[in-house]
Amino acid sequence: MHNELFKLGPVTIYGYGLMIALGILFAYRLVVYRAANRQLELSHIFSLTVWSLVGGFIGAKLLYWITQFHNIVSNPGSLLNLGEGFVVYGGIIGGIVAGFVYCKLKSIRFLQHLDLFVPSIALAQGFGRIGCLLAGCCYGEETHSWFGITFHNSEIAPNGIALVPTQIMESVFSFGLCIILLLLAKRTKKVGLVACVYLIFYSLGRFIIEFYRGDIIRGQVGLLSTSQLIALFIVLGTSLMVFLLQYQNRTTRIHN
Repeated sequence: MHNELFKLGPVTIYGYGLMIALGILFAYRLVVYRAANRQLELSHIFSLTVWSLVGGFIGAKLLYWITQFHNIVSNPGSLLNLGEGFVVYGGIIGGIVAGFVYCKLKSIRFLQHLDLFVPSIALAQGFGRIGCLLAGCCYGEETHSWFGITFHNSEIAPNGIALVPTQIMESVFSFGLCIILLLLAKRTKKVGLVACVYLIFYSLGRFIIEFYRGDIIRGQVGLLSTSQLIALFIVLGTSLMVFLLQYQNRTTRIHN
């Protein structure tokens, strides 16, 4: 895989950046289309997108710095490199927190808008992992299976060694999850359910794929990677939220 796709004069187009840009573009078009069908105010959709992107960038960077704390202490200058080093879970958490703050400030329904956005988040993640494949980051462990992929010119992944294609696995998983969420959104009127399904399914899928990752830069907490530990907390917290939503709906029906 080659991250440097082509040059336009002095400008180099990188595969990772291009896939991120395409992911944001298609994700935004999807959320705008679905918001228009639900007659939601598009100005809020645009603002929520901007807030979530900024919050996601900050969250992804902060979590990366946390996982790389020891390396940063020995090399503080790495803090100035804002173009590399992100953790997806930090982006998800940061984006959701930023969206929550915006919804509270504008007095609009947070869970309703989160339900709207999560299929687009999964779609963007699918493109993002293609970018990871082109860049060579987030690579898998060595394998002797038929489905292994081998890098030859990567500056990040080991070259000349067959690796588990974790980037492809998560990309396919994310695109599939986007489709599932869109189908679920058409069939349910329960506010918050689509968002909860996204958080649980993505966390479970990510937890499993993490076992096949070979990059040690992710950070480790005991036997689990940082992402696996976060995934467990998200599954537990979201499952509790589903229970509370079900209890609230049941209580409301009884009182009505």
